[in-house]
Amino acid sequence: MENQPPPSSKTAEVDVPLHSIGFEIQDLSPQRVSGHLTVTQKCCQPFKVLHGGVSALMAESLASIGAHVACGYQRVAGIQLSINHLKSAVIGDLVYAEATPLTVGKTIQVWEVKIWKLDPSNSQKRFLISSSRVTLLCNMPVPDNAKDVGDRLRKHARL
Repeated sequence: MENQPPPSSKTAEVDVPLHSIGFEIQDLSPQRVSGHLTVTQKCCQPFKVLHGGVSALMAESLASIGAHVACGYQRVAGIQLSINHLKSAVIGDLVYAEATPLTVGKTIQVWEVKIWKLDPSNSQKRFLISSSRVTLLCNMPVPDNAKDVGDRLRKHARL
């Protein structure tokens, strides 16, 4: 098993699937949701590179979190995900993901999510490995069994 620090409690509270792969949320606001992941065997495909489905998970999760905050903690649902895998990341690489809104409407939001591989010798140098666009239906009523979801996000969001 790889030695890596446990994901922050913020990630564990906000998004269990992201937490389970080792992703750590850094920024959480209506304008930006970001975080990082050290690529491990847990998130690789058989050729030991970051699985495209994991990139898609990061994209839809970060966009959904941001959309949920941006629409006042109402329910959101992803209705379209388009992702381009441009370069690979291998076991041990650190990747940084950032979601930003392109359009925040009353019923539809569109978010752009980019994932970069960071250069270990210079964190300012990064290589785009994935670019995504996520369209979400928003301002839907929150079901009774999920009323606490917004509370967990409010705890960590910077508004």
